[in-house]
Amino acid sequence: MLPWTSYEAMSAAARLQPESFWLEAAQRITWKQPPATACRTRPDGWHDWFAGATLNTCHNAVDRHVESGRVGQAALVWHSCATQEQQTITYGVLQGRVAGFAGGLRALGVEKGDRVLISMPTMIETAIAMLACARLGAVHVVVFAGYAGPELAQRIDDVTPKVIITASCSFQGRTAISSIPALEQALTAASHAPLACIVLQRAACMAKLLPGRDYDFHTLELASPAAPVSVKAEDPLYILHTSGTTGKAKGIVRDNGGHAVALALSMELVYGCQPGDTFFTTSDLGWVVGHSYGIYAPLISGCTSIIVEGAVSTSALHQLCLEHSVACLFTTPTQMRLMRQESRHAPSIIWPTLARIFVAGEYADPTLLDWARAFFAKPVVNHWWQTETGWSITAHFFGLSAPEPSSLKNEIGRPAPGFHLSIASAVPGEPCGEIMMALPLPPGCLAGLWRDHAIRAPELYLDATRHYYRSFDEGMIGTDQAVRMLGRSDDVIKVSGRRISGIQIEKIIATHPAVHSCAVVAVADPLRGQRPVAYVVAEAGLSDPPAVEDIIMAVNKTLGRWTGLRDIHFVESLPTTKSGKITRKSLANARGS
Repeated sequence: MLPWTSYEAMSAAARLQPESFWLEAAQRITWKQPPATACRTRPDGWHDWFAGATLNTCHNAVDRHVESGRVGQAALVWHSCATQEQQTITYGVLQGRVAGFAGGLRALGVEKGDRVLISMPTMIETAIAMLACARLGAVHVVVFAGYAGPELAQRIDDVTPKVIITASCSFQGRTAISSIPALEQALTAASHAPLACIVLQRAACMAKLLPGRDYDFHTLELASPAAPVSVKAEDPLYILHTSGTTGKAKGIVRDNGGHAVALALSMELVYGCQPGDTFFTTSDLGWVVGHSYGIYAPLISGCTSIIVEGAVSTSALHQLCLEHSVACLFTTPTQMRLMRQESRHAPSIIWPTLARIFVAGEYADPTLLDWARAFFAKPVVNHWWQTETGWSITAHFFGLSAPEPSSLKNEIGRPAPGFHLSIASAVPGEPCGEIMMALPLPPGCLAGLWRDHAIRAPELYLDATRHYYRSFDEGMIGTDQAVRMLGRSDDVIKVSGRRISGIQIEKIIATHPAVHSCAVVAVADPLRGQRPVAYVVAEAGLSDPPAVEDIIMAVNKTLGRWTGLRDIHFVESLPTTKSGKITRKSLANARGS
């Protein structure tokens, strides 16, 4: 039960009494040795949360719920969009399988502090592997299953895993793709050699195991079960690589204690979920949303979590929500746009148990949010966070009984507790600029970067004073504390000395009923310095595409002719990362070449 009813009361408590705020929040999880202090500054200048306290994250996610009577409750529901398989696993069964697989890892020599690289699609066994590592105090490093050999080799050399876990295949659509060629290529290219490889055999594409190196996943589950190992709160739980803003993959380190506390609080405060509720995220487990809200947050909170392999259709999503009484859905604007396209000629759908829907990962324009609210007939909100933060920087807080101002509904929300935001303007007097976060960041954020086989302070993210974390996102903060996002710092367009976000232009273009999606990038202009260029994907099945003149006129009417928009390019699709984010930089580079 939350002790506050309003955002103002919650925010004031976190700002004025952070130590007592977070020690109270820490009571949501089970400790072997409870924390005596909340935040401590490290010798390298970064911060540890609940230092000296001990716990086990797997015990908090699984064992304690079995002990409290949830043995027969569904813990994980898995649906494969590729094979149409579905599997449900209870907390009791999950405990047995995780303990057995942890015993199998231990038999291969995996110990506390060792790294284990997991290259698997979203499956029940992927979750078991993650939780088994947490049970032993080992550090899991989950990588996207679709990575080619060179990408995999880079991560192998970066984290030097003792063991690699993979599946015999993953899927592109419904086509099985063997994972073994990429694994072999990576092992040949990498300087580091793991002690063993574990392969989950899938019926669609069985792998030939190499004797002495390869082990069968399910056979290892039959090992003598391992009990949870106590670790320090500041010990690493996982490493997750992100390209961030520099293009070079960085290993984001997440701790055990702060991570568990932040996610447990967020489930009730942000998402309005209680133990026993069903939470559904469409994210791949290889991404941070899959880590935080596919596995750890729902399980730590005693909820049921639905995870899916592949891109889920509207009909499949609806069926899963009906069958499992989903209360909260967490998805992406990309998924929403696909649903909008699929549902154009479909009958109305009823979502009886769904209480609220969250989107994150990229910008969601107001027209898309309004469509989603009409389609679901439920609250639909956007919120902002990064791989580095692990949970929402800004959000809408459904755990608080006081209603939010209606003016916030299309924004990314207000700062979550512990995030103290300010604006660093590039031009004096401008209300917009890069969003900065005062240190220390709250629990659950990055504990550092993995570099040279150790956890280092994240110097790349610090400003010149070393008192602020740089988000590399631009925006503005209103008097109502609402944060309004303008985009990545390198996506801001400078026209004749005036700054405009490509997102501001995209927001206007997206209101055209014939536009499915769009991206705006900056190109060099000899007179103005830069000018915007728009790439537009038209809605499928329309006889007439949007008129260029209508789009330009709408932008000029709203923002003014000074923006200089005159080039509109219609494309079949926009380039995206493997996680679905539009890569505007690649559009700009292609335009300039």
